[in-house]
Amino acid sequence: MSHSQTLPLKKQQAENPSDDGSSAIKPSRLKISLPSEDSDKKNVNKRVKDVEICLPIVYGTIAFYLGRKASESQSHKWTVYVRGASNEDLTAVVKRVVFQLHPSFNNPTRVVESPPFEVSECGWGEFEIAISLFFHSDVCEKQLDLYHHLKLYPEDESGPQTTKRPVVIESYNEVVFPEPSESFLARVQNDPAVVVPRLPAGLNLPSPVPIDSRNDNERGDTKDHPLSQWFLNFSEADELLKLASARQQVQAHIVKLRRQLNLLEGLPPAKQPSGYDL
Repeated sequence: MSHSQTLPLKKQQAENPSDDGSSAIKPSRLKISLPSEDSDKKNVNKRVKDVEICLPIVYGTIAFYLGRKASESQSHKWTVYVRGASNEDLTAVVKRVVFQLHPSFNNPTRVVESPPFEVSECGWGEFEIAISLFFHSDVCEKQLDLYHHLKLYPEDESGPQTTKRPVVIESYNEVVFPEPSESFLARVQNDPAVVVPRLPAGLNLPSPVPIDSRNDNERGDTKDHPLSQWFLNFSEADELLKLASARQQVQAHIVKLRRQLNLLEGLPPAKQPSGYDL
């Protein structure tokens, strides 16, 4: 497999340190621009100027401690994966995913041609996993290389490790395709995994051509995935709720401090602000 055309990516991660499995801090969104490619297929894959297609993805690992079943060489069962940010099917854009495991594993280069894009293994050690995304020919001719560190043990190691709650580490990123081909845009303009902006007025797209590798009889999303209960929530709605909750806490703290200050100065209690007024 050739790695002559690769795109490096900075990694930002979130994990579930709290008891309810939620992420304490949501990583900021990092957009990675994949430059359009010039080729002899210009007439076939005509580019649409001033348009960008965005593919939100999440990649990470989930590791379960085996407890009494653990041995010196196999203490954890873990899964590494790439999924849609809200568990959508990625096959309209992603053709295959290659996971490069530690050389100690049998067949360390794992090629996954269809969803779910994941690999499950058992082991005892932590290591960095290289994840390469390959796109359909009308999407991008370059692969995207991601790097994820497999983590088996929680940050707080004060108590015994539990078999009931896994260690979850996930990273959220947005892959941006500038000036997409007309065939690509036509195929994904109504796809739930892809963010497509308002298209230029008068743009006439060709009829969408289905991709050969996609089997409509098989679901490619991860909404019914057996591990989905542990996936972190990277949705905008969830972020807005967190921001609103944080703002309310700040307001309550400000009111408390004002009351304490007024008591010290002998003034009447401050009136609590209404709504979001500070």
